[in-house]
Amino acid sequence: MPSAPRLVAALCLAVVAFLVSSMIINNGEEGKDYGWFTYVNILIAVVCGWKVMGKRVGRGWTAAVNNGLTGMASLVFWALFVQGCYEMFRLAMRHRYDGPFEAVLAIFKIGVDYGRLLLAPEILWTLAIGALIAGLATEEASRRWR
Repeated sequence: MPSAPRLVAALCLAVVAFLVSSMIINNGEEGKDYGWFTYVNILIAVVCGWKVMGKRVGRGWTAAVNNGLTGMASLVFWALFVQGCYEMFRLAMRHRYDGPFEAVLAIFKIGVDYGRLLLAPEILWTLAIGALIAGLATEEASRRWR
């Protein structure tokens, strides 16, 4: 059911996804075409904010911080998984894998490689501060708009 906390959580995570995606593109390979990278990450952020964070509001400020960290962790996990699946599929269409099991394993290898891009200090700070703001803003929305 739509509610203000779900909307606030989705918007907060979408903003963080946009910022982090832009940072990754700026820190990434020069000349690489990222295509729909940012838009896909924003969509994943909206879903994670709505489904994960939106249903866990109203439990207090400490739980709000934990809610923000959980929402951000789920966003990072699903974004790495989806981007890894896309890259595996792109490489599979070029016949880079000998079989389906090798292609499935490549999803996780590609996800780990993409995860290394997140280890830049400015990206880690953005994720941490974004998680705190998202959790606290979602809790405030729950208290303000019942």
